[in-house]
Amino acid sequence: MGVASAEHARAGRDGGFAQLGHGKHEAVKSLRKGDWIVYYSPREKMSDGDPVQAFTTIGRVTSEEPYQVEQKEGFHPHRVEVDYLKDASEVPIKPLLDHLALTRGRGSNWGIVMRGAKRKLDDKDLRTIATAMGVADKLD
Repeated sequence: MGVASAEHARAGRDGGFAQLGHGKHEAVKSLRKGDWIVYYSPREKMSDGDPVQAFTTIGRVTSEEPYQVEQKEGFHPHRVEVDYLKDASEVPIKPLLDHLALTRGRGSNWGIVMRGAKRKLDDKDLRTIATAMGVADKLD
């Protein structure tokens, strides 16, 4: 699971890529071809914006390894290519909190585990999120 603003998650979806941790190689180097990635977006924009608190995009890594691009002068993030499920619906996290191993039993402190660039999801959590997004049938 990647953590990024909804604006950034959608830009990745529309561009067919994922980058994590502001483009750090360390953040994407463990992603392998065939891995699923879902983005959780706490806010609409990176530093501010309205709260979103939703899973915004989901897709499957298609590149063999990370690559670097020049996004703008002086910024060369590392990425992986992703085939996103464009028919996936954005889904608020709050109704799923008690159903995800990642957040279950944390009460009002669930947001602590959503910090950082990425989190490992178990298969059951991935399927729960994909079901809520309306695309579980595409995981197979």
